[in-house]
Amino acid sequence: MTAVLPPYPATPALPAPRRLTRTEDGERLNALLWAAGPGRRAISSAVLGGGIGERAWILNAQVAHGYRRTDPERHLASLAADAGLSGPGVGLMTAADVSAYAHARDAGVEAFVTAGVDVRGWAARPGEGAAGAPEPGTINVVVAVPAALTDAALVNAVATATEAKVQALVESGHDCSGTPTDAVCVIADAPARGREAYAFAGPRSRWGARLARAVHRAVRDAVADGGPGGSGVTHGTPLPGY
Repeated sequence: MTAVLPPYPATPALPAPRRLTRTEDGERLNALLWAAGPGRRAISSAVLGGGIGERAWILNAQVAHGYRRTDPERHLASLAADAGLSGPGVGLMTAADVSAYAHARDAGVEAFVTAGVDVRGWAARPGEGAAGAPEPGTINVVVAVPAALTDAALVNAVATATEAKVQALVESGHDCSGTPTDAVCVIADAPARGREAYAFAGPRSRWGARLARAVHRAVRDAVADGGPGGSGVTHGTPLPGY
């Protein structure tokens, strides 16, 4: 008997991001903005809006190389306010050029990746970790699932996205598990009465398998030939700026 997979909407689980531009310390920088809308919640390791909770927007902001501000959460909140955002959201940072992002879709799951892999390595290595806030992440993964996930499934989804990222890096010839400051955000529908909340998002579950394939392709495309210009790389829509 052929398994019947759950239907998924024709509209994207997360629309294409708007590209915002700003000038900061004399440097022109970009940011990507996704409007998630109501009834969505996210799990994220982001500086702003991290953890699990309802989130209405996601901002992935490029900052200058050598970023040294010690208040990244306040900085991101300021950028969000300048963009006219309100309510709870997720704010990520990266020194990579976010205008060269990669996008992949798999059976309703949407994955967006910005990447720079100049500073990379394996997660487990000798020596103590650094104290204090790390520098901005260089591989940021934003992925949307058009289904409701339990808390445990959201955690499972982060693990699956990370496994897919590492697989893509290794297959692309990068001898590493990532960069020291990678960040991830998974957004899904919020559980509600009358709506099934999926309890699993591992790589062999229905939505986890789709998430893994989408993240794998987006990471592979983002790091191909250094990111910009790689196969499958998509560019956002330029706006006047903040």
